[in-house]
Amino acid sequence: MKNPYLPLPMRIDRVVTETEDKNIKTFSLSFLNSEDETGFKYIPGQFAELSVLGKGEAPFSIASSPTQEGRLEFTVNKVGVVTTALHNMEPGETVGVRGPLGNGYPIEALKGKNIVIIGGGFGFTSLRALTNFMLVQRNRSNFGDITVIYGARSPGLLLYKDELQEWGKQDDLQLYVTVDRGDEEWKGKVGVVPAIAKEVAPGSNNAYALVCGPPVMIRFTLPVVQELGFPPERTLLSLEMRMKCGLGKCGRCNIGNKYVCRDGPVFTLAELNQLPREY
Repeated sequence: MKNPYLPLPMRIDRVVTETEDKNIKTFSLSFLNSEDETGFKYIPGQFAELSVLGKGEAPFSIASSPTQEGRLEFTVNKVGVVTTALHNMEPGETVGVRGPLGNGYPIEALKGKNIVIIGGGFGFTSLRALTNFMLVQRNRSNFGDITVIYGARSPGLLLYKDELQEWGKQDDLQLYVTVDRGDEEWKGKVGVVPAIAKEVAPGSNNAYALVCGPPVMIRFTLPVVQELGFPPERTLLSLEMRMKCGLGKCGRCNIGNKYVCRDGPVFTLAELNQLPREY
């Protein structure tokens, strides 16, 4: 049995600066050992711990899709010691990856359903992974209509801009990108994510709503999702901001009797309604 505390060595192949303030970067990693690559099986919505020697480790959602074989991607917001160390690393250097951890999106339950994805800011990473998973040709027919609503505070803080442009050209995806405040060059929608979701989201018939973003966005989006008719058992949330050790041992991620690291980070709203309102 693999030691869950032992990270796998991975090489940084590419680093992309996502935002104009340079505080968010996406790291593309490749496995150093073929056995590690073979054994690393994950689904969208799961996460892993990234470690830097001498600095520590921190949890991040896996931003890539399992269909992107041979590599993993993580989008990192520079907020502390580990994330700053990661931001200072270059292609060719080695990091540790411990995972995959937690539970992901219920792919089998989503098959045959229309999917409404609502994401905000840095919380869009795992939703991006799921979207790319569903859009792959061999998977696309397993899902109904796909609607993606994604927003950030300003155009310069949007993630995956090149990918968003490609999604916007596809006829099997409805994409709505919004910002709280536009600039002179911005041609897209202006408004907070909950308001845009209320404006453009399709009906809830045979559909799931998937929500991830900052806590304030989640707070104001859930009433909109409920108003659109999505029942709690078909409303999925990813509580990425609560992830800690990944194994449910440190006790810092618990909500009631649930550990986000072990039982999440993906929950239905029906599950969360049975817990203290701490998310």
